[in-house]
Amino acid sequence: MQYSLEHIHLKAVDAEATANWYVKAFRFEIFSDRITGAGARSIECKTVDGVLIRISGPRPGDDMDSGNSGIHYGLEHFGLIVEDLASELIRLDNLGALTLDGPLDIGNGRKVAFIEAPDNVRIELMQISP
Repeated sequence: MQYSLEHIHLKAVDAEATANWYVKAFRFEIFSDRITGAGARSIECKTVDGVLIRISGPRPGDDMDSGNSGIHYGLEHFGLIVEDLASELIRLDNLGALTLDGPLDIGNGRKVAFIEAPDNVRIELMQISP
């Protein structure tokens, strides 16, 4: 059986503010904004290459643990390819992202850095040079 990635789901204190940050930071496109049957705001976005990202707030009565942008077990981060890592780090810093690690030259024309996005989400930025 073949499996394909269907979506990534981010939980946010303020789903609208977080979705708007990703629109500014990575040109995500918002295509749906609704209240779920369970009462949570759910905003669906797509990356420029079509990956579905769901960003939702807590359901009424949910007791949410805070996020963790550190290195940890479980789903730790997601990665995005960028053209110019150094300029992206400056631009994202201006949007409030915190650089956690890097930039690092990992060989074979690849440089990486990790940032903390809203709600303590860890994102890897990777520049791949020919």
